[in-house]
Amino acid sequence: AKDAGKVIFVDSNRIVIQRDKAGEGDSGVDIYKLVKYQRTNQNTCNNQKALVKEGDRVTKGMVIADGPGTHLGDLALGQNVLVAFMPWGGYNYEDSILINEELLAQDVFTSVHIESYEVEARDTKLGKEEITRDIPNVSEEALKDLDEAGIIRVGAIIKPGDILVGKITPKGESQLSPEEKLLKAIFGDKAGDVKDTSLRVPSSVRGTVINAKVYTREGVELDSRSKEIIDHETTLIRRDERIEIKAIQTSAILKIADMLSGATTTDKLVSEDGTTELLAKGSAITSEALAAIPFELVGYLPLKPELEEKLGEYFADVRNRINRVRQKANDEIAMLHRG
Repeated sequence: AKDAGKVIFVDSNRIVIQRDKAGEGDSGVDIYKLVKYQRTNQNTCNNQKALVKEGDRVTKGMVIADGPGTHLGDLALGQNVLVAFMPWGGYNYEDSILINEELLAQDVFTSVHIESYEVEARDTKLGKEEITRDIPNVSEEALKDLDEAGIIRVGAIIKPGDILVGKITPKGESQLSPEEKLLKAIFGDKAGDVKDTSLRVPSSVRGTVINAKVYTREGVELDSRSKEIIDHETTLIRRDERIEIKAIQTSAILKIADMLSGATTTDKLVSEDGTTELLAKGSAITSEALAAIPFELVGYLPLKPELEEKLGEYFADVRNRINRVRQKANDEIAMLHRG
């Protein structure tokens, strides 16, 4: 942790900590995004796991997440195992090594590896290659995990030969077999115009799809999968925005309650439409009372003139902090759409 504070939100992807001390014009919130299933240059898996839970207090420098080589914040040095070297007919002990079968059953030395595969759709002399689910001479069973755009869904269990990305490539008349030429002449078969060049799982590879990314040239219309990825990223950005704004508001309410300790309202506070009384005249200003009314109305509490001025200055600063958080989120979303 960068600073001491309180954990206000935790999930598998992020840890949000409200700092004990917020700087001038600062949101007072730290958001730590965890590394999830990142591929290293050795094809191994770099993954972080949160060690804290909501409500925990943290100090500066405290370990809040485990990495790939640590356990509960300590360096993981591996496993102690008993093995037997069994030579055959002499002194050569490299003939065989015996281990307990439980080591396999309990995944003691199992590691997660991440393989990255990519495919491109180019413009050829015969026409454009196309990423699609509509592949000739392929059964529906082989296409069951592909989405409308022809890209495999995240979470699919794959085995050798499975299609990861469906792709068709135009082929010329010279590449058609006599049977294909006959079918095309009789039925006008379009399937004969293209060949299946899909990206498939190599032999000996089995696993689970954990991510898929689509890159398109500027000016090219986005397919359904690209839009889905952008929508998902936008949802995550908006979620971070809401968490940070909520933390700013909570911190501001505590600060205002402390600032106005002992003060009472000089008039009643009503809702924006004027139909509901939120605070009666003479009500004490407490954090519980402030939390029960809409945050935007906290800046309009009826108080003595000097207290109203003090509250107005502080609330304007809080508004600016919230606006900066919103602007940052909007900029990130705009960058996503620009690519």
